[in-house]
Amino acid sequence: MATKLTEVAAFAGVSLATVRRVLNDQPSIAQETRERVLTALDVLGHERPSKLRGHRAGLVGLVVPDLQNPIFPAFVETVSAGLVKQGLMPVLCTRTADGVSEANYIKLLMDHEVAGIVFIGSSYADAGPEHGRALKERGIPVVLINPADANDGVRRITVDDASAVDQALEHLRALGHTRIGMLLGPGGHIPSARKLGAFVADWERRAAPGGEPGAWRELVAHTGFSMEDGRTATARPLEAGATALICASDALALGAVRAAYRQGLSVPGDLSVVGFDDSPYMIATDPPLTTVRQPVRAMGAAAVDALKAQIGGHAGPPDETLYEPELIVRASTGVVRSR
Repeated sequence: MATKLTEVAAFAGVSLATVRRVLNDQPSIAQETRERVLTALDVLGHERPSKLRGHRAGLVGLVVPDLQNPIFPAFVETVSAGLVKQGLMPVLCTRTADGVSEANYIKLLMDHEVAGIVFIGSSYADAGPEHGRALKERGIPVVLINPADANDGVRRITVDDASAVDQALEHLRALGHTRIGMLLGPGGHIPSARKLGAFVADWERRAAPGGEPGAWRELVAHTGFSMEDGRTATARPLEAGATALICASDALALGAVRAAYRQGLSVPGDLSVVGFDDSPYMIATDPPLTTVRQPVRAMGAAAVDALKAQIGGHAGPPDETLYEPELIVRASTGVVRSR
């Protein structure tokens, strides 16, 4: 028993005496401290005293599609730090190769009566409408960061994808590029659809009178989000004569760079490439990647504040807040030259 209490005290960052007072349900303990101790019991797998069982107010699920894309761990780190400062304990839930999906995690989190859930780059819509209904019926606070699906009626913290594309297009056109292509995520992926919408709107504004409708399509490829997906998908816009590519992730952009090299092209001499996210180490790639940076810290802090407000019963309207991205110019973009 003494060893267990010592583990709980260390995990919660309180004294052994404080742990004993919480377990004895003494009224002199601050609610935040009480929640930290009870959360430590849950996370470490220790049973609560019977009088303290029930709602596990301190646990918050962080649901992410995977940890291969560096932007997801960046958001997890920021949101986790913010939750801990609020006396909440994050529980990481990520899709696995052996079939553990968002649906599995949502059910598990609901079974544990968590205080809330933050979906990063995914959403409860991925798990099916029944899970969304269950979350609403139970009143579990939910915040979505860059959701992959349309989720009206839920609090959403989102980067402005249209602005990201507008900034990239302005930069590339200033370098003389007119045949600009795009690598996007799968059809139905909302952030990719918003990027495409901005791209098409720009194309149609600049189209010559009487030009062929939909001529932009040959410059656009939809694919997955891995580097290999980017390498394979680059063939389509290159065949259409693209001299520059705007990519929906840094991984796709790095795949495009590899595809150019394999065709004997130089970057940016023959092909300029713009990524999205400004993931860690993009400054150290060859060449260093021009990319559009998401304001990860600001968005993570906003998600924590929105979740805490819901938990406290002070939630605002379930709307969407857009955050402005920033173009970071490095060496993967340059002045256009004819191939």
